[in-house]
Amino acid sequence: MPKIEIYTKFLCPYCTRAKSLLKSKGANFEEIDITLCGSRRSEMIQRAHGRTTVPQIFIGGQHIGGSDDLVSLDMDGKLDPLLAQSL
Repeated sequence: MPKIEIYTKFLCPYCTRAKSLLKSKGANFEEIDITLCGSRRSEMIQRAHGRTTVPQIFIGGQHIGGSDDLVSLDMDGKLDPLLAQSL
């Protein structure tokens, strides 16, 4: 399974939704909480091409987008193959 990174904030319902979907797929992920860490927030914005909302999700280094983007991938049947890719 590729490396999954998800930038989150404390008490973010969209973050919870995205993490729940990934967990339901059996995916392990690294959660990067940017609530109190400005440098990690800047890192997220740079990696996400200027997007400032959370969550921002990366699978295998590829920017997926936010919670709605992740759900759309799943509904289109594209999330499982992406998660099945090897590094």
